[in-house]
Parts: sequence; structure tokens; C-alpha cells
Amino acid sequence: MRKVEQLLKAQARVCVIAPVLDAGLANLRDAGRIQWRCGDFSPAHLDGAALVVAATDDAAVNAAVAVAARERGIWFNVVDDGANSQFIFPAIVDRSPLIVAVGTAGRSPTLARRVRAQIEALLPQRIGELAEYAGRWRERVKAALPEVSRRLRFWETFFDGPIATRVLAGEAPAQLDTDIDIDATARGEVYLIGVGPGDPDLLTLRAQQLLQQADVLLHDRLVPSQILDRARRDALRIDVGKSPGAHDTTQESINRQLVEWAQRGLRVARVKGGDPFVFGRGGEELAVLREAGIPVTVVPGITAATAAAASALVPLTQRGFSQSVTFVTATGAGSGSLDWAALARPGQTVVFYMGGAQIDTIAAKLAAHGLPPTHPVALIERASWPEERVLPATLGDLSGIARRGQLQSPTLLIVGEVAAFAIARGVKETARLPPV
Repeated sequence: MRKVEQLLKAQARVCVIAPVLDAGLANLRDAGRIQWRCGDFSPAHLDGAALVVAATDDAAVNAAVAVAARERGIWFNVVDDGANSQFIFPAIVDRSPLIVAVGTAGRSPTLARRVRAQIEALLPQRIGELAEYAGRWRERVKAALPEVSRRLRFWETFFDGPIATRVLAGEAPAQLDTDIDIDATARGEVYLIGVGPGDPDLLTLRAQQLLQQADVLLHDRLVPSQILDRARRDALRIDVGKSPGAHDTTQESINRQLVEWAQRGLRVARVKGGDPFVFGRGGEELAVLREAGIPVTVVPGITAATAAAASALVPLTQRGFSQSVTFVTATGAGSGSLDWAALARPGQTVVFYMGGAQIDTIAAKLAAHGLPPTHPVALIERASWPEERVLPATLGDLSGIARRGQLQSPTLLIVGEVAAFAIARGVKETARLPPV
């Protein structure tokens, strides 16, 4: 079946010779996509064939097919027997019209499939659309740039530039069919990249791809070095992180740097923990860049709340416990106007971001608006990091546990009945939490 599928993709006319057909092949026969000759193999079956595949579990039949094909001068393949085959089927990554084939000369098809999977993970899903789009412009670029060296430089810049980024992001190529400014492909662009809660394995493929493209990285203070190491080695790294209570780098300074680096024609990655649009000030940066006319690509990341809940085995919503979830920050300019009465309502889950330094205030406000001391809560410190800790508690003992725990950033607080599902764990918990 696998071989038939590959041959049909290559527009082959396929005839299957077999005493019986399995359900998949029978469906293809009924749809008129293959022919079927019912019966055991006979050398005469190969008359008029261009390629032959022996795909049975009977070595004698496979050998007979190979002999008959060789006598007729027909190329043949014996499945899982490279030594007795004249051609092989490589493992294929199909991003048509871009095709990548991986082979081991029949030595290890399993290894070829593994390598294929690794390559497939690195290639953007829409890279075939990008190839189609570039193909439509090929002749026009050739006419505008007759010198081969200039054309090569153009295409190298193009495939790293904003138009290619937009095609890969899913913008329909038809919307981009305006004249390409051949001299403008060196304009810079900005990627607002969410890199998740900290575990490099939770990076999205898109984040990984754009980190490899970026010339400059403006990264937050709490982005782990293991994630920054996924970027190009020669990329310039600039720490623009803001420490609580000590804003060494203002948001205005970050905005200005994003614009300045991009205006130099560079690809700039704004690297943020979590998701750029969840308490990441990505919206402010997007507005500034749009006003400056700089192309922007936004890459969502796994936000800290969902990562922390998964690590702590806490469902943020659960029938009978919580019908809604609210994300809120207890720091920053808007924290003073929070609707504490709404946050204290039962039947919901509330996740406080960046709340480690405000635990006493949060506990007092929620209690003052009606939450009982027995209400379940959970503190998750550095979710998904190697030193992650999960500290279940109740609202009444929250302040004491937080104080004794000497919490580090980033720490999230989950408030709600679902927090009772949290399982306490942490590599430093025993050493750092003295007995009451």
C-alpha cells in the first residue's frame, strides 16, 4: 500500500497483481485509481511494465519477480531487500514542488525514515508555496538582473526577507502579487517570538526556524540560555530584561531598538518567555513597528499558565469545579484597578502572573472579597524548568508557604477548586521549606 501511494503521487499507472486485496487497495481499485489482476504471479504479468515492485512476504515469489524483471530489462525493487533490488524508494519529505529524498542505499530504511522525520520537522509546512511563489517571479528577476552573481544575492536575500516570511506565515501568495522592489529586499523585519515557559523542547517549530534566521536577538531576562543557544551562533544578543522594581531597560528603549535595528536592514527577533500577547507587551511593540512601516511576524508561544497547569497536573477548567479561567497580572500599571470581587467568585480558575512579590496582597484581597481560608491554591515556580517546584496550599496558609518557600521568578499562582489537583513536588522543596 505504501509503495502504491508513492507511485500514484508520481502519476504512475499502477497494476497490482495479488490473489486478494486488502481494504485500502480495494478502495483504490473501486475508485479506478489502480488496476488489479487477481491470481498468483506469472512472469507474463510483467509484459509492458516500466517498473516492478515485489512486495510479498514469500522470498520465493520475490525472487521469481526479480528474475522475470531482469530477463525483460525492467527495473525492479524487492521490498526490504536492497541487495536484490535495482532501485530503491527513498524516504520522502513532500512539500511539493519541493521534494527531499533520503536514502541509505537500502542499508537501513528505518534510519532513512528517522532522518526524514527530522528534516520534515525543520522545514516550514508552506515552503512549497514559497517555491511556487518564487517560481512565478523567476523570469522577471532574471530579466531585471541579468548578472548571475546579482541574481544569486537577490534570491538569498529574498528567501530570508519579509515577503518570504509572509508566505511561510500563511498569507496567500495571490495577495503578494505586486511588483517586487528588487532593491528593497534588504529591508529589515522583526519577529515577536514567544518561546514558551522555559523548556527548550516546548519551542514551536516556527520559533526555532526564525531564531535561526535572526541577525539580532533582543531577549527577556528570564529566557534560558538553552533557548538562546538555538539561535544562530553569530547573532547579536542583547539582554533587555526588566527586573522587578529595577527597570534597567524601559519599554520605550526596547521599542526604539527594535525600530533602529530593523531600519538597518537586519532581521530582529524579540524573544519573550511565554506568549508575546499574554502579558508580554507584544501589542505595544507591534503598534510601534507598524507605525514605522516595519514588517512584523508574530509567533505564539505556550503561555506560562497552561505550561504551569500541565506541569502541576492542574486542569484549568473541569466540569463541576471550574467553568472559566481568567489570566491576570498583579503587577504593573493596571494592577491597582483589578475587580477583586469578580476574581473572588466561586466556580472559576484565576491564574496570577508575575505575582510572587504580591502574594500577601493577593491573599488579603481575595479573602476580603469572600474567598474562604480553605479555598485551594497552588504556587508553581519556574514551570517546566529543571528546578520547577509545585507548592499546593490553601488561601489561609498561602502567605506563610510563599514566605518560607523563598520563591524565585517566574512564579505563578493558581486560585480555584482545580488547584486541589496539584501534586507537590520540587527538587529543592525539602531543603528550602523548613517545618512550620
